[in-house]
Order: sequence, then structure tokens, then C-alpha cells
Amino acid sequence: MRRIAFLLFAILLAATSFAATASAPTNVQLTIYNQNFALVKENRDMSLEKGMNTVSILDVAARIEPSSVAFKSLTDPNAVVVREQNYQYDLVNSRTILNKSLGKRVKIIKYLDGTVKEIEGIVLSTPENGLVLQTANGIVLNPSGEIQVMEMPQGLVPRPTLAWKLDSDRAGPQKTEISYLTNNITWSADYVAVVDSLDKYVDLTGWVTLDNKSGVTYENASLNLMAGDVHRVQPQREFEGFALTAPMAAKAAEPQFAEKAFFEYHLYTLKDKTTVRDKESKQISLLTAAHIPAKKVYVYDGARNQRKVNVLMEIVNSQASNLGMPLPKGKVRVYKQESDANQHFIGEDLIDHTPKDEKVRLYLGDAFDLVGERKQMTQRQISDHEREESYEISLRNHKDLPVTIVIVEHLWGDWKITQSSHGYNKKDANTVEIPVEVPKDGEVKVTYTVRIKW
Repeated sequence: MRRIAFLLFAILLAATSFAATASAPTNVQLTIYNQNFALVKENRDMSLEKGMNTVSILDVAARIEPSSVAFKSLTDPNAVVVREQNYQYDLVNSRTILNKSLGKRVKIIKYLDGTVKEIEGIVLSTPENGLVLQTANGIVLNPSGEIQVMEMPQGLVPRPTLAWKLDSDRAGPQKTEISYLTNNITWSADYVAVVDSLDKYVDLTGWVTLDNKSGVTYENASLNLMAGDVHRVQPQREFEGFALTAPMAAKAAEPQFAEKAFFEYHLYTLKDKTTVRDKESKQISLLTAAHIPAKKVYVYDGARNQRKVNVLMEIVNSQASNLGMPLPKGKVRVYKQESDANQHFIGEDLIDHTPKDEKVRLYLGDAFDLVGERKQMTQRQISDHEREESYEISLRNHKDLPVTIVIVEHLWGDWKITQSSHGYNKKDANTVEIPVEVPKDGEVKVTYTVRIKW
């Protein structure tokens, strides 16, 4: 009796369900993370009847995470209850139509030399495994031609669709909020730096690049960009059900993004609304800063790079340096200004998320006219747990100006430098830096001896 009563209730519920209507989004908020996903929040107007309503919306992202969908009424949250929600993604195309036509009657039409030949039969196997038809004259294997389906299979939708069954205490209009996470949409920061002819100052321009492959266009959206490393749990399968809980400039231009700290991340909000189209890459200006003090640094790490001397450019991300805003991670392309106003590309590097007042160091390449050479001169075993080593490092400068090269040495164990021809700085437990001034067209040899215990 209880089972019969439940079935009768289900039949009655289906019979009294109204097909409600939903408007296009009236307000869209888009928060994009630089980890290839976004949070979409939109408002829609719905007209509900008292009782059970069914409502579907088709203009949602194709790469939606169904388990992240949340629905609520803004007009009267206690009056509308979600009884069921579904994500329908079995899309209408020739493959799905034929796959769902197994056991159904189809017609094959073939045009040959001005004549039309028709074959009609029951689909026994779909084209994926080789089309097989049961006709009145027997089995036909892999017939070619135009396939005409007699009836559209049920359950197919023209595009990904969200559908709800809503129980409303009253009839009338409702303003609603729908939110969900979607994948295949991301943003990145790209920077262009122009170094002046004397390598003393840098002009920096920052761009935000949006890349939308989520399967839908976000019209007139309020745009937020989240910078930071947000932890996400990787799903074991694509669909897991739903969660029903609410979820180069001479003069700096006016910034288009407002920046603020948000939790342990940084949020950049575009001041004006924008449209982010599907399958579109869009660039928006992030910042412009001129006349940033810069320092060119030469580094020789002989243990890792036998002869090459690295060239780096350093700036400080501070207000005193005409910067001072958190810089999202991204690629920095660097150009150098010639005295005659020409510019040439001189290298590029990636920066991580950089807070204000921190140093930015860009590796641009290797110096053509500077050469390093590192040799181990002696090695002496003092005891079973102690050894002494000595090294000679030669630096040669073929420029017509003197330069300072910073030697980087990596030491291990419990070490102590017992002799050194030049002063050194202990950077950490395993790193020593030795700044050396090398005259023009000159050579300097640096020697040191280290004792290591373990």
C-alpha cells in the first residue's frame, strides 16, 4: 500500500507540475581564477505558479561543474524550495541521434547518376561499430548515403541545460540567483618592460589576458580576477551530482582594475563591465608605470653554468619606485630603448605572484662579452668526517667598461671558508655570494678554501 501510495503521489506531482519561464541573465558576476576555472553568478527573473514548477535554462557554460550549482530565490528565499535539479548534457548531433536510434526504423537515401535509391530498415548496430540495418530483404552492412531518422530520440538537448523542479508557496514573479563553477576559462598577466638606453630605468605596462573556452558568452559582466594559489580537490570523475547549499607609457593611465586583499589572495575588479565571448582571447590593461629605477646584475654560477655569465634586471615593487601594487604572476617581455628611439627585444622571464615592496629579478639571457671559468684546485681528506677543498674562479671582461660580477657558490654540510682572496656574503646555509669588480678588457681570479664536516 505504501508503494502504491508513493506511485500515486509521484503521478499526481508530475501531473500538477507547471512549466515556468526564466529570463536571460539580468546581472552577471564573473570571478576568474588563474587556474583555468571561474565562478559564475547570475540573476534571472522567473514567473512561478503555486505548487510544483519545472524550469530549464540553456545558456549555461558547457564546461560547468554540476556539483557546484546553487539556486536560491532573492524575492522570498523561504517560499521556493528546490526539489530536484538536473544537468542535461546529451547533446543533439548526428552521433547521439543514431546511437539513440538503435532498434528504430531509419531510411538511407542514396543519389546516383540522377536516380534516387532508398533503403529502409531497423538499426541493429550504429556507425561507430559499423552500421547494420535489418531490411525486408535481409541484413544490409554499412550502407552509404543520407540517413533519415523517422523520429527524434528523447532526452537530447541542443546545448547543455540546467533544469530544476521548484516547489513555490505562491504564484508570481521571483528574482533568483544561480551560481556555479565552470572550467576552461582562465586569465594570465603579461607585462612589457622597456629599459632606457643607460639601463637605469624601466617603463612597465601590464595586461590581463582572458581566455574563454567554457562554452558560453558572458554578456555585460562584472569582472573579478583572483590572483593566488587556490587549493582545489581534483574530482575522480566528471559528474558527481549536485550540492544544494548556497555557494609603454610616458604617462601612467588611470588603472582599470581596483585591487584589494581577499582572504590570503588578491582580487582585481574591473571598474567597468565587459563582455567575455566564448572562444575569445581578450586583453585588458592592468597597469602602467614609468621611470622605475632598475639595476642590471651579472651573476656567475660556475657549478651550474660552466662559462656563461647570466644577465638579470632588478626592480623593487614599491611606491617609491612608482609601483607598489601586488603583481600577478605572468610573463615579462623586456625591450631596450636605443638612443635613436628604436627598441629591440632583449629577453623574457616569468614572475610569480609578487607582493608590494618585494624585489623582482628578471633573467634575460647570458652576457656575450663576459666569461667565467671554475676549477677545483685541491682536495684533501682530513679525517673520516672532514675534507678541505680549494677553488679558483676566473672572470674575464671583454667590454670597454668595468663591471661587477656576482659569483654564486653552493656549499654543503657543516662548512667554513678558511681562506678567500675576496670578501663574500653568506646568503643562507648553502649559498655564498662573492661580488667582484672586473676592469675593462681585464681578468680577475678569485680563490677560496673551504673545510667541510659531515
